[in-house]
Formats: sequence, C-alpha cells, structure tokens
Amino acid sequence: MHFLTSLLRLVRVLALCGSLGAVSAAAQTVTAVMSSGLRALDPIVSTAVITSIHALMVYDLLLAQDESGKVQPQMASWKVSADGKTYTFTLRDGLKWHDGTPVTAEDCIASIRRWGQADTMAQVIMPMVASMHEVDTKTFTVEMSRPNDLLLEALAKTSARPAFMMPKRLAETPINQ
Repeated sequence: MHFLTSLLRLVRVLALCGSLGAVSAAAQTVTAVMSSGLRALDPIVSTAVITSIHALMVYDLLLAQDESGKVQPQMASWKVSADGKTYTFTLRDGLKWHDGTPVTAEDCIASIRRWGQADTMAQVIMPMVASMHEVDTKTFTVEMSRPNDLLLEALAKTSARPAFMMPKRLAETPINQ
C-alpha cells in the first residue's frame, strides 16, 4: 500500500508540474518507462501493480488519503447528513476527461457501480447502499441503509482496486469484457 500511495503522490506532483508548464507550452509529451509490459488496461478487472500504475496516470479518485491516512478531497468534496446515511459529493470545477468533455456526476455513479462489482471492500459496502442518484451534473448522493464510515475509506483507498473514476461510457463496460 505504501508503494501505491507514494506512486499516487508522485503522479499528482508530475500532473501539477505538467499543468503549471502547460501555461507556457501548447503540447507536452510525458514518457513513462514501465517495469514490465502492460497486459491489462482495466484497473477494475486487474489488480496487477503495473495496471494500477497506468491507471494512476489516466484516471483519478474522488477522494484520497493524506500522509497520515486521513481521507481528503481529490476530485470531489463531500458532506454527510446528520443521520450519517446520506453522502453528498460535489465535483471540483473544471474537471475534464482526456478528450475535453466535462466529468459528470453520472460518470462517477457509473464508476462506483462498476468498482462495486469487483472490489472486495466495495462488495461489503454496496449491499448497504440504498441508492445513488445525480442531483445535478456536478453533484450526486449515495444513500446508505445505515450509518457507517466505510464508504469514504473505500473510495479513498489506493490498494488492490482503487475506485477509479472514468467516463460513463467506459464504466458501463461489463466487468467480463
């Protein structure tokens, strides 16, 4: 876990450096030399470290953990209802996919549903999810059948199968394809 957490930090730093440099350069090329061949592109299907490393360079997480393991906003901030059952996530302004289309609440819901089919921790949590729905293009809710704090921890984890957000069209790909 420490390796992937450190790698995630490195990818974020490189992304920040790239975004700062983008002001002065129209196009940039990032060259990554991987430790082995990339045999699977889907980070929900494969738990191979090389696939996770690739996914960290392509996708992002709603939440992340800081150096002390505390859950922090990444793509989204959140609020929890007074009864502890409803989580409302709001996406940061300006989030876009590689093709320039905006990241939407629908994308995130579809990504969470797909992740929920494969990840062990998600398979514990998903039966407790009463509903997920889009409030608007940047906001969605996850309503739990009972209060718990597992949802945030699961969405922020970087081990095994992180809850990578991806465009809805990719997230709706059946898990066996």
